[in-house]
Amino acid sequence: MRASASVRRFLLGTVGCGVVTAACAIASAIVLAHLVAELITDPGSRTLEQQLPPLAWLALIWTVRTAAQWLQARISQREASAAIADLSGQVLRAVTAGSPRELAARRDDAAVVVLRGLDDLRPYFTGYLPALLLAALLTPAALAAMAIYDLQAAAIVLIALPLIPLFMVLIGLVTADRSAAALTAMTTLQARLLDLIAGIPTLRALGRAEGPGERIAELNAAHRRSAMSTLRIAFMSSLVLELLATLGVALVAVSVGLRLVYGNVGLAAGLTVLLLAPDVFWPLRRVGVAYHAAEDGKTAAGKAFALIDTAAPEATGTRTVRAAGAPIRLESLTVAGRDGPRPAGLSGRIEPGRITVLTGPNGAGKSTTLQVLAGVAEPTAGRVTVHGVDIADLDRGQWWPQLVWLPQRPVLVPGTVAANLALFGALTDADTACAAAGFDSVLDELPEGDATVVGRGGLGLSLGQRQRLGLARALGSDASLLLLDEPTAHLDPATEDRVLAALRARADRGDTVVLVGHRRPVLAVADHVIEVGSHVPA
Repeated sequence: MRASASVRRFLLGTVGCGVVTAACAIASAIVLAHLVAELITDPGSRTLEQQLPPLAWLALIWTVRTAAQWLQARISQREASAAIADLSGQVLRAVTAGSPRELAARRDDAAVVVLRGLDDLRPYFTGYLPALLLAALLTPAALAAMAIYDLQAAAIVLIALPLIPLFMVLIGLVTADRSAAALTAMTTLQARLLDLIAGIPTLRALGRAEGPGERIAELNAAHRRSAMSTLRIAFMSSLVLELLATLGVALVAVSVGLRLVYGNVGLAAGLTVLLLAPDVFWPLRRVGVAYHAAEDGKTAAGKAFALIDTAAPEATGTRTVRAAGAPIRLESLTVAGRDGPRPAGLSGRIEPGRITVLTGPNGAGKSTTLQVLAGVAEPTAGRVTVHGVDIADLDRGQWWPQLVWLPQRPVLVPGTVAANLALFGALTDADTACAAAGFDSVLDELPEGDATVVGRGGLGLSLGQRQRLGLARALGSDASLLLLDEPTAHLDPATEDRVLAALRARADRGDTVVLVGHRRPVLAVADHVIEVGSHVPA
């Protein structure tokens, strides 16, 4: 219910279809029982024309029931897709609302839940929930109809019926643990595979590409054993539920048959009870069968809600400020990391119209400082102010369009090169930006220029080419604040000089340029250098 409005529409539609299905099931049993009983007891009392009205009613009831079941299946499929999409979007928004460090920690869990886990919710919506609602409607209604015609048969069913949910609960407790173990195994396997794929170039360079094969095979075998164990429990539980339901119907049939022999019950009432007995047990059997197919989806949904609840909410304030011409102050900025505070107690001033370079040892917190400036990471202590306003109080929707942030690995999405260049907004002068970043030479080498498809289904770009694309995206924007993390690390000296000259031009026109770098040309172009350390000063 809290996942999306699609779930509420699904429940309303399923309840409506369930009411129609239950009414049709009971009505068809009553009409058919009386029709057959009359034909057996007095076969010559009615002509064929006289039998047509009840036959027509029976055909109409069956048609309505079939239509209700078809409509409910259609609603279930459509709303299941919508609910899965809504929940996936909530997981992505919640996980990406945190800092990049938090995103890296939740990446594997989120990838498994979004890419594979939530798809298992489809059997939950299309099988389990409809069966559960039908059991809540048809079972008591059919039992009440049985009590009207034969109180003794209803009493037998009432005694046998609780055994089915009792065994469902006992078996379900075991299945829930198995589903959680299967999801954990799948998460581990996928995380290992993602790490392996990311490290294939390094492994091939070292001649160790075949090394992880044995470990992957072990993980695969563990996942297979877990899945087969869950299937064994599912088959066993289905056998138990079918046996209980069959025995319950058999008890009713024996009781009604004996009393029919001795004349203690009428034929019409006896047939009605016999036809209604399967409808009492059938919904519960469907619940038991669908439960195991839906358990993996329920486990994945629980993991999704855990990610949504534990992810840091997107921090956004209400204050607005113009980045153009605004000085930025770092006041004892400290961000807690896995190995201690990085940065720790960092102070400094970033002036507009100047190039400020953050330098220091690896792991000191330079990239984290850029993330705080961009508003995607929160400081543990200290603060960062823009024109006297704390970044934590800024409206992110107003702040982000005023800056451009280039991480060490620029974002590349599947699509054309032109779409990647305009990923964060149209460029003011794409040709000039590409020339300044050295990306014009890359475009000349591509078969279709900026219309070339890159990423999945297209060409791949090297790290240096991706760096130039990201630089073109940054230099072509009209943002007033440029945050660039080692922008020339993968460039040749000539291209590096062009990029630094373009950044100098941006600073000269009044923009605020903040770079992370160690290289001598980067430090030489700086107007101000801030040393970043990872130890809190005494």
